[in-house]
Amino acid sequence: MDRFAPLPRPDGADGAPRRTGVEIELGGLTEDRVAAILQDALGGRAEPAEGRDWAVVDSPLGRIEVYLDTVLRTGRFQALRDAGLELGRDVIPVEIVTEPLDRAGLIALDDAREALRRAGATGTRSGLFLGFGVHLNIQIASGAAPDVVRPLLAYALIEDWLRLKDPIDESRRVLPFTDPYPKDFVRGLVALGPDAALGPVIDLYLRETPTRNRGLDMLPVFAHLDPARVEAALTEATSARPAFHFRLPDCRIDEPGWSLDHEWRRWHCVERVAGDVAALEALSRAWEDEHGALTLFRSGWGARAGEMLRARGLSDGRE
Repeated sequence: MDRFAPLPRPDGADGAPRRTGVEIELGGLTEDRVAAILQDALGGRAEPAEGRDWAVVDSPLGRIEVYLDTVLRTGRFQALRDAGLELGRDVIPVEIVTEPLDRAGLIALDDAREALRRAGATGTRSGLFLGFGVHLNIQIASGAAPDVVRPLLAYALIEDWLRLKDPIDESRRVLPFTDPYPKDFVRGLVALGPDAALGPVIDLYLRETPTRNRGLDMLPVFAHLDPARVEAALTEATSARPAFHFRLPDCRIDEPGWSLDHEWRRWHCVERVAGDVAALEALSRAWEDEHGALTLFRSGWGARAGEMLRARGLSDGRE
C-alpha cells in the first residue's frame, strides 16, 4: 500500500480532497527545539507564542502549533505539569498540532517526524506518567448519515481486532484517554444498523458513551452536525468540527521503522470496512452471535473479526 494511500472516499462533499489534521505527542525535546526542527524540515519560521508555546508559521503546511500537552495547560493540572517538568521531558508530552493536511502534507509531516526522531524525540514507550499518542482528525466525506454512521459502526465492530493486532502501550491503556466502546453501545449501534439515521445514533452515543475518552471520539463531529442535541446532553462544551477524532494510535517516534503512515493504515482499514455494507452486516451478525452469551474476554471477538476481515481482503495490509 502506498504511503498515506487515499481513502476509499477520497473527496469531500465539496469535491476537494479530504484533509486530516494531526496531533503528535512526544517527549525528550523542548517546545522551542521541536519548533526549530520543524522549521528546518518543512520551511516557514519558528517563533514564540503565548507563554511556553511556539509555532511554525508560513510553512507549506500552514501554521503548526507546538506546546505542552493540552491536558496540562489548565490550572487544575498545574502541579502535575510542574512536577513533570522537574522530572524531565520524557514524562510530560510536547504536542504538535497541524492544520488539516492533504496527502502531500501528511507525507511532508512524516518526513519531519524522522528529523525529530534523529534529534532525540521519545514516544509512547518512554512515557512514564502520560502515554504519548497520535490523534488523526479525518474530515468526514459528508454530513449525510451513511458517511458518518458506517465508519462509526465499522470502527465499533473491529475495535477489538485493532487493539489485539497492534496493541497500544500499557502506559496509555491504564489511563482513560482511549477506553474501548462499552458493549451496550456497540449492541445498540448494531441494532440500528448501517442505514440508521443520525438522530438515533447521536442519542445512543450521548446516552451510552458521553465522553471524549474513546479510541474514536465522535463528539466533535456530532457537535458539528447537531449542536443543539449535543449541548443539551453534555455539561461541558465540546469543540465542533467536521472530522472523526481518531485517538487510538500510539506515538512510537523513537522506534526505527515506525511512521505516521503506520497509524494512518488503521483508519484506512476502518473506512474500507465502512464502504462494504455486506461486510458490515456480516460482522454485525457475528458480533451478536459472539456476544449472545456472557463474554469475559474481548480478545475472542477481536480474533474472530480479524479472521473475517482477512477472508474478505479488508485487513490493513500489514499482516
